[in-house]
Amino acid sequence: MWLSVTGFINRPHMLLMCLFMFMAAHAQTFFNTANVVVAVRNFPDYSGTSVGIMKGFLGLSGAILIQIYHTLFDGKPTTFILMLAVFPTLVSLALMSLVQSNPSNTSNDKPHLNRFSLIAVTIAGYLMIIIILQNIFTFPLWAHIVTTTILLIMALSPLQVAHIAQENKLMRPPSPATDPLIIISETQDVEMNLIQAMGTIDFWLLFLAMVCALGSGLATINNITQIGESLDYSTVEINAMVSLWSIWNFLGRFGGGFVSDIFLHRFGAGRPLFISLTQFGMVVGHLIIGLSGNLYIGSVIVGICYGSQWSLMPTISSEIFGVKHMGTIFNTIAAANPIGSYILSVQVIGKIYDKEAQAGGGLCHGLRCFMVSYFIFSAVCGFGVVVSLVLFLQTRGFYNLVLQRRLKPLQGR
Repeated sequence: MWLSVTGFINRPHMLLMCLFMFMAAHAQTFFNTANVVVAVRNFPDYSGTSVGIMKGFLGLSGAILIQIYHTLFDGKPTTFILMLAVFPTLVSLALMSLVQSNPSNTSNDKPHLNRFSLIAVTIAGYLMIIIILQNIFTFPLWAHIVTTTILLIMALSPLQVAHIAQENKLMRPPSPATDPLIIISETQDVEMNLIQAMGTIDFWLLFLAMVCALGSGLATINNITQIGESLDYSTVEINAMVSLWSIWNFLGRFGGGFVSDIFLHRFGAGRPLFISLTQFGMVVGHLIIGLSGNLYIGSVIVGICYGSQWSLMPTISSEIFGVKHMGTIFNTIAAANPIGSYILSVQVIGKIYDKEAQAGGGLCHGLRCFMVSYFIFSAVCGFGVVVSLVLFLQTRGFYNLVLQRRLKPLQGR
């Protein structure tokens, strides 16, 4: 793509450029599968927290790369494409030998996971402050250098936590009697493959819930600029909301996994309950946008609740269907994202906006442009609440059994 844009190679046919974009877009799926599956295998007892950290950093990665771009290549958009091709590849090559699938004693690793969590939240808060300041003031080069240097130091700090955790593990190996992988495997009768999983009602309940949540959330971010313009938000305000979406997305991804772990371990609350709660939050967020046009509050609520689905769904998939074929299963369920986006972005919000714009002479201003669409989004997410509640009831016995098996070794001490 970079060679095409810079003119180094002749302008490719549109289908060939689509192939380039197809290859680039699927790179994220490989990253996503690798880090989520390894996280679940390595920390089965706190899979929500570990997946939340991984998915959270994936959500922050775009904001981090943009800060690097502003520091090194500001004003050179073609170089940004080259940077996207080179930087992630170099990082992967440098660090992939350190990544191992090696189940841990997560009762010992919980403090280290908490330190990872603190670092992740700190980076998100730092990025939020920087993004807001950059949308208010014009940063000179020295300010970009200072803020990005601090950001990179913070992004590298988890390596020290991992090093300390590895040293502690070597000094105190896990006891087989309390190995959480044994507890999980005892609870799961079989490790389902994709075909077996698709033959269960749980699979389709989770898939339908994701169509509702992911589709409406992606439709919002895809159209947030047009929504802001129709509601007469300034360019600075719209840019700030678009930039901060990655922060709200992170908070949802991290929080969904972390909070669901707490409630699972303390009260035996199944994770599908949190899909219901966050989809109810999306109902509220969509209604706020549709009724009042308040994108500040609405986009925060929708962004956080949308992000939470990306940590809850893979974790639930691993727990219900097992980890052996987890990558295939949760990526198949993730197809709900483009399916939901097509239905709600193209067939709902796109067509309704075009109809309103034609009535207004080609442009649309005011709440009427998107009000009906967001009423539909609210109804869709309301249906998602019901579907995920059914899934919660379906799996309640399973999660109770997980809690009992987990507590059994502790009661024997």
